[in-house]
Amino acid sequence: MMNQERERFIAAKRNGDGDLTGFQTSSGRVLDYQQALQEVQSGSIAGVNVFKGKDGEMYIRGDADGDPTNNLDQLPQF
Repeated sequence: MMNQERERFIAAKRNGDGDLTGFQTSSGRVLDYQQALQEVQSGSIAGVNVFKGKDGEMYIRGDADGDPTNNLDQLPQF
């Protein structure tokens, strides 16, 4: 199954306001938000998608699966 081959986000970095600013992947790579956004858009990262916010900017969010425990806000910090 293809999902097993794609990386996942396992930890997140946040700024002082609590906004996500970077991610660590299941293979140990560290990506800043823009790098992560590009990889999600290209389909390299499983379990997440990109959406356009009301401000017109693109954002990363977890796939809606009804399980709040795997939301990006629940990721441990690194």
